[in-house]
Amino acid sequence: MTFLRILLFILAWLSTAALSAAPLVAVDVGHGIKDSGAISARGRPEFEFNRQLAGVLANALIDHGLAVREINFAGDIGSLAERPQQAVGSDFFIALHHDSVSERYLQFWEWDGRQASYTEVKRGFGIFVSAQNPDLATSLRCASTIGAVLRRAGFIPTPWHSRKHVPADAENGVWYYDNLVVLYRTTLPAVLFEAGVIKHREEELELLDPERQARMADALATGIAACLYVKEISVPE
Repeated sequence: MTFLRILLFILAWLSTAALSAAPLVAVDVGHGIKDSGAISARGRPEFEFNRQLAGVLANALIDHGLAVREINFAGDIGSLAERPQQAVGSDFFIALHHDSVSERYLQFWEWDGRQASYTEVKRGFGIFVSAQNPDLATSLRCASTIGAVLRRAGFIPTPWHSRKHVPADAENGVWYYDNLVVLYRTTLPAVLFEAGVIKHREEELELLDPERQARMADALATGIAACLYVKEISVPE
């Protein structure tokens, strides 16, 4: 998605947002207390990263004129299928995650008196959509808009997913992942967002930085708001 298209999305959003009812965004915190997800290079569970970013994103969405439905912020949802069920009635669904890497790409170091694993080969964000989603067109449009705004804010998508996934918009970090339950067992347009790679030692620290979290959340909220407030837009040739 070109910067001109992003700019037109945002200008149109600003001109129409005040006249529209606030779209409702379901923000899902990936994993939970029992299934904490990946473990970072320094031994921190993924769920803690997901929950922290979700709180920042919820505030950013509200600041951008959107309403928020919190999904699994307490970490107590037992099944994947229950997440989209709780989102019914929302206008958009975003699942927040942080990424890892296959075991064969891990190295080992000593951290806090214990052996821990890390990687140096993968870092950056990724956005997933499912071709089985009932509103794939909106899912793709929102995913590309989010990715483009993130890139304009200085965040870099990882090309790593090309090893296993078909590109939907590789330039903006969007990939197909068709069998993700939270993306296809829903009535909503939906994306799954991997904020970065917590097994990468440097990126792990960046992902914990409050200022960076705020910038990323603002970019996510800007992309979502522009997509939801502006359904169609034509770009002059």
